[in-house]
Amino acid sequence: MTSETSTGLVRFAPRRSRVVCWVAAVAVVAVFTAISTSLRGPTGDGPGVFQPGDQWAMIGLGILGGLGIMMFTRPRVEADREGIRIRNVIGGYDLPWGVVRRVRYGRGAPWATLDLHDDDVVAVMAVQAADKEYAVAAVSALRRLLAEHQAAHPDTSVSVDGG
Repeated sequence: MTSETSTGLVRFAPRRSRVVCWVAAVAVVAVFTAISTSLRGPTGDGPGVFQPGDQWAMIGLGILGGLGIMMFTRPRVEADREGIRIRNVIGGYDLPWGVVRRVRYGRGAPWATLDLHDDDVVAVMAVQAADKEYAVAAVSALRRLLAEHQAAHPDTSVSVDGG
């Protein structure tokens, strides 16, 4: 998912990992459902017997596993001339461009990062290396917005090149 409007608003979300997560989540639910249908009768040598509640519990565990996998579809990044809003798997950031030193997409890195002026580093999990050209376009758009901010506010300007 990507978009860029005339107001300079850009939005990015990973593509390949979303497809993998959806397929994996459906597969996990299907496997747990299939396992639940095999839970009938005695548990083995002991006196235990699987009940319908046990079958429903297995399906519930599959659904919980699928939901856990779907958490990895959360990453998004949205940026405009004012700042950047990042949502990662857990947590997120809403940062003005004034605190960002550069947008970095290092060789071999799984995703882009932001270097902040306080030497902190923020992961941008929405821009993933697996998306190749799409990720390069995302980083280019983010760098362009940062460069525009730094040109308008030269006192906070440091660098927009990727290291």
